[in-house]
Amino acid sequence: MTTSKGLIEAINGPADIRKTSKKCVVNRRTFLLTSGIATATVMVAMHTSEGLAKVPALVATYERKLIGKLSELKVDEPLDFNYPDEGAYSDSMIVKLGKQAGGGIGPDKDVVAFNYICTHQGGPLHGTYKPNDKALGPCPLHLTTFDLTRHGMFISGQAYQSLPQVLLELEGDNIYAVGMFGLIYGRYDNLKG
Repeated sequence: MTTSKGLIEAINGPADIRKTSKKCVVNRRTFLLTSGIATATVMVAMHTSEGLAKVPALVATYERKLIGKLSELKVDEPLDFNYPDEGAYSDSMIVKLGKQAGGGIGPDKDVVAFNYICTHQGGPLHGTYKPNDKALGPCPLHLTTFDLTRHGMFISGQAYQSLPQVLLELEGDNIYAVGMFGLIYGRYDNLKG
């Protein structure tokens, strides 16, 4: 296959040919532009009714589990439990922070629950609750600390994901765990521990 000099000059510009003495020099900008246009074209072509995959949506169904009574919780005294199952990395804790928190339940929206396993490399966070900071950590592996008032968002350390939060429901005085917000370390699916 032969290419005309005019086509090469149109793609590369005559200066590139003289500079490199190569017949075809594609710079980074041209390559990215061309590949972006090609990708967009393919995606639009695939977006027809025949091209769409018929994959049903999957809905996670967590067990509703009684984990404690609101009247028995004391401020800054965590209570341990396992959720969503008794499998690996299911260790969790519930705590009344005494301060409103993201995802909190109760009259003061201060009761929250989190998984005890660091999202970085699975370090155990048992016994690391800091009442003054309303934080969990530091993790013994790489010193990650998590803010329990802000959905378990990491404060410092090596983790780049928030601590998985156990979703809670309050029915009368009973507190139920009803789901997870975030992926538990060491699992590809929270329900298959």
